[in-house]
Amino acid sequence: MKKYTVKIDGMMCGMCEAHINDAIRAAFPDAKKVKASHSKGIANFISEEIDDNRLREVIDATGYTFVSAESEEFVKKGLFW
Repeated sequence: MKKYTVKIDGMMCGMCEAHINDAIRAAFPDAKKVKASHSKGIANFISEEIDDNRLREVIDATGYTFVSAESEEFVKKGLFW
């Protein structure tokens, strides 16, 4: 499992966050802990290895701008991740 941090431009409110969350969940069904933040301009989620180009397509299709994506190995820290 990897933890992904996606930088996204154009999110302005909580509804924008919901659109991003829904798009990620729909495109990557095994994604967990999906959480977008319009104030930080990022979305975080945990998933198996995914294609960055596919992620770019999913974000751009929502009308927001994909800026970059970073991934790191996810290490479960305790009982609730």
